[in-house]
Amino acid sequence: QVQLVESGGGLVQAGGSLRVSCAASGVTFRIRASGWFRQAPGKEREFVAALSWSGGSTYYADSVKGRFTIFRDNAKNTVYLQMNSLNPEDTAVYYCAAGGPYIGAQAMGQPASIDYWGQGTQVTVSS
Repeated sequence: QVQLVESGGGLVQAGGSLRVSCAASGVTFRIRASGWFRQAPGKEREFVAALSWSGGSTYYADSVKGRFTIFRDNAKNTVYLQMNSLNPEDTAVYYCAAGGPYIGAQAMGQPASIDYWGQGTQVTVSS
């Protein structure tokens, strides 16, 4: 069993930066790919970024490429999403996700690959 708890969301002005965190518990987390999805009001949940289970590869949605960075601190069992150059279109609830054991980053792009979800954290970008 894996539990994921997000934190770090909030309100930021357009052009600003924010880092959200996902603290994980569970012995199998270290062999699972991890990632972030987001859901804006009235829209479907969409993929944002993913990190392979080994930490050796990343995968990003085109809309955030070059602005967002996903990384992981294995000592703290925590995954981060650093978000720069934010714009109002980035406003959403951000969800942390853990995928199946030993899958790669690209596989995390599909919700069917997700075994565990966090409860979400709100990110609001004002214009």
